[in-house]
Amino acid sequence: MLHPPVRWPGWQDAPGDAMWCTQFRDAGGMGFAQSVGGTRYVFEDLRRLLACATPFRSGDALAGVAAESAAQRVAAQRALADLPLRHFLSEAVIAYEADEVTRLIIDGNDTAAFAPVAHLTVGGFRDWLLGEADTVALAALPSGLTPEMVAAVAKICRVQDLIAIAQKCRVVTRFRNTLGLPGTLSIRLQPNDPVDDPKGVAAQILDGLLLGAGDAVIGVNPATDNVENLLRLLGLLDAVRSRYEIPTQTCVLAHVTTTMLAIERGAPVDLVFQSIGGTEGVNRSFGVSLALLQEAHEAALSLKRGTLGDNCMYFETGQGSALSAEAHHGVDQQTLEARAYAVARKFRPLLVNSVVGFIGPEYLYDGKQILRAGLEDHFCGKLLGLPMGVDVCYTNHAEADQDDMDALLTLLTVAGVTYIMGVPGADDTMLAYQSTSFHDGLYARAALGKRPAPEFAAWLERMGLAERTPEALPMTTGGLL
Repeated sequence: MLHPPVRWPGWQDAPGDAMWCTQFRDAGGMGFAQSVGGTRYVFEDLRRLLACATPFRSGDALAGVAAESAAQRVAAQRALADLPLRHFLSEAVIAYEADEVTRLIIDGNDTAAFAPVAHLTVGGFRDWLLGEADTVALAALPSGLTPEMVAAVAKICRVQDLIAIAQKCRVVTRFRNTLGLPGTLSIRLQPNDPVDDPKGVAAQILDGLLLGAGDAVIGVNPATDNVENLLRLLGLLDAVRSRYEIPTQTCVLAHVTTTMLAIERGAPVDLVFQSIGGTEGVNRSFGVSLALLQEAHEAALSLKRGTLGDNCMYFETGQGSALSAEAHHGVDQQTLEARAYAVARKFRPLLVNSVVGFIGPEYLYDGKQILRAGLEDHFCGKLLGLPMGVDVCYTNHAEADQDDMDALLTLLTVAGVTYIMGVPGADDTMLAYQSTSFHDGLYARAALGKRPAPEFAAWLERMGLAERTPEALPMTTGGLL
């Protein structure tokens, strides 16, 4: 049995509107209902409400949590817009007792940081973000927000809202250079080789450096994850960086336990990498826990290899990973992706990267879904205080092509993405997926007035790899543009 409508802050009557929605709470204080066009839609809990409010994607349909119709989705979005932000501190989408990520989120919430927006509904929060919120206010907010709050506001945002709000967010991190400054776009130089051939890796590094890539990180995904191979690759990357005095950082994206073994053997480890997810179960499927990540973070800090800062962790995420691991708990994939950012935030990373289209069309079916998800991930990560990059990518069996990636790359650059990928020819021959090329990075910088990280830009100029230009203009590289 439902009580009469509860008028939350920001609730307004809309008499005469055929689409007028009224929010209800049941007698137990849980559950939501909305009437749209004469039909009442009931959402039994916050988890169901968030799932039904999510713009359609194939992964939620596969998990059985997607809205059953566009009308139900509209009803859920209306109900969500009227929900007070405070509610997210009293109802968890995954039980506190059952999940260490939930405990991290709830126990780590900063009530003082939350206070400036604590009186708002989700819809009111969106309005505030689009309106009076400025860069200073947003910089003070992340520790007061839960991932579910930012996931909720993303669900009621248009694409232009996701871009406009993310533009205001400034997240700056440092190791050997400075990432995330206004007017910059960094590039991860990704020299993957199908057999970890040192010559192949070195040739791709040279290619990328000549085209202005590598300021985010020179990072190799190893074809073989063992400590001996890791030591070889780390030695190669560090030798190149040291010989040419490149102001950047290197990383071999091995499992965190392999990297910790390499640290014990004296390897030149700059960044510790790990794939992470938004539930304890998905992290278990990756072979990690919060305690293990803490141990790895402390090991990396102990090396003191950073010259400008000590942000020494690198995390990758992606919508759909929890469903792949059968650890989604009935939560939609976009909300779970935002929860992964709470894990990342705990360890003050230099880089976080949503590999948005990598998992495949089972989770993001086509270019439209990939575009929306990439902008959502960037938006949520930035609001939660993370240095967000996006691997603008797709697999060869997805309904997407490079035109879709050009559109997403351009929109993310407008939104202020911290970094993108640089892959030779945009075709990763080891991981077998399509990403963005070194030339794509040059395009984005030139078209939208972006420069590399300042220390790296100065190095490119010293090496004669780029022409000096006024600070307000992008640098040109090799006369290729």
